[in-house]
Amino acid sequence: MSVAKVTEVISSSTESIEDAVRQGVKRASKTISGIEGVWVKDTKAQVSNGEITEWRCTLKITFVVND
Repeated sequence: MSVAKVTEVISSSTESIEDAVRQGVKRASKTISGIEGVWVKDTKAQVSNGEITEWRCTLKITFVVND
């Protein structure tokens, strides 16, 4: 039987939503092993002078808990 855990992280990118998700998973994988999936819970954008300057994503990362 396996047990999974979900942790929430917030990541950002000046490029795109997809890049913010990739960067979040990449960073989380440095300290979390066994990542199985990610759910993009929320997306936000920072705006300056009518232009999007940064994308921010709240991610729920699922990983298997090792014995």
